[in-house]
Amino acid sequence: MHVAVLGAGTMGHGIAQVSAMAGHDVRMRDIDEEIVDDGLASIEANLEGGIERGKVTEDEAEAAMARLDGTTSLEEAVTGADLVVEAVPEDMEIKHDTVTEVESHVGRDTVIASNTSSLSLTEIASALDHPERSVGLHFFNPVHIMGLVEIVVPEQASGGTVERAHEFVEGIDKTPVEVTDSPGFASSRLGVALGVEAMRMVEEGVASPADIDAAMELGYNHPMGPIELGDVVGLDVRLDILEYLREELGERFKPPQVLKRKVRAGKLGKKSGEGFYVWEDGEIVGTSGDWGDE
Repeated sequence: MHVAVLGAGTMGHGIAQVSAMAGHDVRMRDIDEEIVDDGLASIEANLEGGIERGKVTEDEAEAAMARLDGTTSLEEAVTGADLVVEAVPEDMEIKHDTVTEVESHVGRDTVIASNTSSLSLTEIASALDHPERSVGLHFFNPVHIMGLVEIVVPEQASGGTVERAHEFVEGIDKTPVEVTDSPGFASSRLGVALGVEAMRMVEEGVASPADIDAAMELGYNHPMGPIELGDVVGLDVRLDILEYLREELGERFKPPQVLKRKVRAGKLGKKSGEGFYVWEDGEIVGTSGDWGDE
């Protein structure tokens, strides 16, 4: 298939990578050439790491890179696409504008998917003239390692669209989990609930971020602790999701003050160099403050 991925950031370039590795021709688009180049470089680095670990052969890596193109033109990216996956910022207005523009450049049979982790797919689909083509494909970070994709079914989706979503997910060697369109879906709702309680524990001085994360990694076999995961996802993203879930589902999703303080201070996690942890070159090198006390 021809797959278009809109967004070359952490999630976008990951989706582009796994699609290309599965044999699809992929065009990855972002609004700035430097972001596109950085996304392609990240894919190449991931593939090189896979070669070093024996997970990917050199031929497979070269073939995947050959199937990838980058562009800043949305029209160029989506024209002729069988599947478009938008991975733009978690803002409903931006997503509405994006899918509306996509629909003006694609055929009737093109599936338009959204990688949102919490926003209503039914509301996103409402911006389309043909909302039956819309579906949610919620990937997990890092995309090239995590085996799950949550297929979120909006009210308007046709059975054929959902079936094609399952075929695509299985074709890229991921496991699909199908959920109805509800606030936070299944994974985000549960994951955010764990993350917000972990932040409250830090705020209350129960344990350090590192000890809380170690407890979940070693005691529950989580690949990454909830505090570190918040830093990786972005604390601003976590705050937005919590505010949305609080509005939809109630006070149990009220954001803790420690999270609000960090976002106000620009300490957004890995992408800003500091969140609950201090980051350098993508690695944790320390803990911010005294258990989050700034």
